[in-house]
Amino acid sequence: MRHLVKGRKLRRTTAHREALLRNLVTSLFDKERIMTTTAKAKEARPLAEKLITLGKAGTLQARRQVLRVVMKESTAVRLFDVIAPRFSERPGGYTRIIKLGPRMGDGAAMAVLELVDAQFKKKEKKKKDKDKLVKKG
Repeated sequence: MRHLVKGRKLRRTTAHREALLRNLVTSLFDKERIMTTTAKAKEARPLAEKLITLGKAGTLQARRQVLRVVMKESTAVRLFDVIAPRFSERPGGYTRIIKLGPRMGDGAAMAVLELVDAQFKKKEKKKKDKDKLVKKG
C-alpha cells in the first residue's frame, strides 16, 4: 500500500526527474502552453503553481527561490513581470490540464498543460508563391 507516498517517479532517477520537471516548468512559462504526457503534466503542475505564487510575492527572496528552479533568467523575469501580475486577483488554480488522446508511437496518454488565462495567436499558414512556381516551370 502506498499510504502517504506522494508523487510519481516517472521511471527516472531523482536528479533526472528534477531536471525534467524544471525544464517542463521553464517551457511552460516561456510558451504558456506545453504538450506532454499526462503523468508529467500532473507532476509539473504543483511546481508551476508554487512558482507563480512566489512570482505574485515579488520579493527578492521569492526571485532567488524561483531562480533555483527555473532554468533561464529571462524566463524568471517574464514570470515576475508578465505572468504573475495577470494572476494578482486569483487565489490559486493558475494552470489547466487538458487531456488529449494517446500518442501515435507508444500509446502514452498525452495532455496539454497551460496557464488558465493564456491567449494564443492563431498561426498563419504559409502561402506558396504562385509566381515562384510559374518562373521555375
